Amino acid sequence: MRLGRAPSGKPPRLCALLLALLLALLLALLLALLLALPGCAPAQPLERTFFAMDTVMTLRLYQGGDGSLLDRAEARVRELEAQWSVTEENSEICALNRGGRAELSPETAELLGAALDMCRRTDGALDISTYPVLRAWGFTTGEYSVPGGEAIAALLPLVDYGRVALEAGAAALPPGMEIDLGSVAKGYTGDALAALLKQGGADSALLDLGGNIQAVGSKPDGSPWRVAIRDPAGDGNIGVVEVADQAVVTSGGYERYFEEDGVRYWHIIDPATGWPARSGLASVTVVGESGLLCDGLSTALFVMGREGALEHWRQHRDFEAVLVSEDGSVTITAGLEERFTPADPARPLTVAQP
Repeated sequence: MRLGRAPSGKPPRLCALLLALLLALLLALLLALLLALPGCAPAQPLERTFFAMDTVMTLRLYQGGDGSLLDRAEARVRELEAQWSVTEENSEICALNRGGRAELSPETAELLGAALDMCRRTDGALDISTYPVLRAWGFTTGEYSVPGGEAIAALLPLVDYGRVALEAGAAALPPGMEIDLGSVAKGYTGDALAALLKQGGADSALLDLGGNIQAVGSKPDGSPWRVAIRDPAGDGNIGVVEVADQAVVTSGGYERYFEEDGVRYWHIIDPATGWPARSGLASVTVVGESGLLCDGLSTALFVMGREGALEHWRQHRDFEAVLVSEDGSVTITAGLEERFTPADPARPLTVAQP
C-alpha cells in the first residue's frame, strides 16, 4: 500500500494511523503495568516444572505472588524429599530403615504419625511397612520379577505397621522391617505447598505433583478448576471433576506395572497377601480438603475394592471418590453428583448414596 500526501486542510491519514498505534501501545503498557501489580492475574500462568519424589511436578501460579514464590515452593519440595526419600542414604527414613532407630525432625515425626493414623483408620489396607515386599517385586529398583511364594511368605511377617514405634520424636522398627512414606508424602507435600503459596499471596494456583492435583483457590475468574480423571483402560479420560481449594489424587494399576507371561503386575500391593491387589478396581480417585488424606486413601480404597471403599466413605464422609471398576463401570459418591461430568454418557455410572 502506498501512502500519499493528503490535500491541504485535511488531517493526514498517516497521522491518524500513528495516533491510533500510539494509543494502542499506551493501553498495552498500562495493561502490563496493571498485571504486574500484586493480586492481578497474568495473561499466562507462571509455571515451574521439575523432577522430584520420583515424578515430574508442575506448579502453575495464576494469581498473586511472583516467580520467587515458585522458587520457594520448589525448594520446599527438595527439602521434604531429602528428609523422606527411601533411597537417599542421608534421609531420615533411610537412617531409620538402616539402623532400626532414628531421631526424627518434627516434620518427619508429624508425617510418620499421620501415616500410622491412616494405617489404623484403614485397618491395614494401607501399610507403610510393605517396602521389603515392593523391593522383592522390583518396584523400588526397576528390576522387575515375580518373586516365589516362599520369598513372599518370608517377608509377610515384616509387614505390620502396628510394630512401628514412634515416641518423643524418635522412631524404632523391629529387625528386618523397613518403611516407606511414599503413599502419603506427595499428599503432605501438596498441603504444604498450598499453605506456602497462600502465605505468599497466591490465591489461584494449580499444582500437579505427578498424579496428585492440589488446587489452590479457584480459577482467576472464580469458577472451579476442572480436573480430568484418566481412563485406566486407555489414553482418554472417564470424566472431569470440578474442585476449588481441594486435592484430587488418583491411584491405579496402570501407573506402574510390568508384565510377565501375559500377566500384568502392578505396584499397589495388598499388605495381607504381598501380591498386587486384585480387588476388581482399575483406579480410585479421592477428592477432599486434605492432600495427605486423599493420597493415603487412594491406595487403601484400591486395596479394599468397590464395596469396601463405599463402606469406608459411608463411615467417615470426609472425602468423595470416583471408583473405576475393571469392567469399565464408574461409581461416584453422592457429593460429586453435581461436580462430575462423564466423558462418555453411555458408560455405566452409579451414584452411591450415604
